[in-house]
Amino acid sequence: QVQLVESGGGLVQPGGSLRLSCAASGSIRSISDMGWFRQAPGKEREVVATITRSGSTNYAGSVKGRFTISRDNAKNTVYLQMNSLKPEDTAVYYCNAFVTYYRGFGSSADDYWGQGTQVTVSS
Repeated sequence: QVQLVESGGGLVQPGGSLRLSCAASGSIRSISDMGWFRQAPGKEREVVATITRSGSTNYAGSVKGRFTISRDNAKNTVYLQMNSLKPEDTAVYYCNAFVTYYRGFGSSADDYWGQGTQVTVSS
């Protein structure tokens, strides 16, 4: 019933910038917390940044001051602006959202993930 579709990944040189987008679609009633996670080869998935519906944000220490998470509630979309990228930022980036969706005559809620987008920082 709900899909998250990411875009914006790619190859960038160290010090460069990228902007990731993640749009949710389907029978959405509301979205509470949204976030970005990443997984590098051979490592566990880790949180990068999260944002509440009201706009409160949290960042991993490794990206604080370089990355900015934002969202557009009208578009059910979350963004991640990544500046001053480093080779250690190379990973597959996943968006996440906790979605309340219409189901029959009522609603239900679940945690959803995007398919992932590759970010490679290399010269």
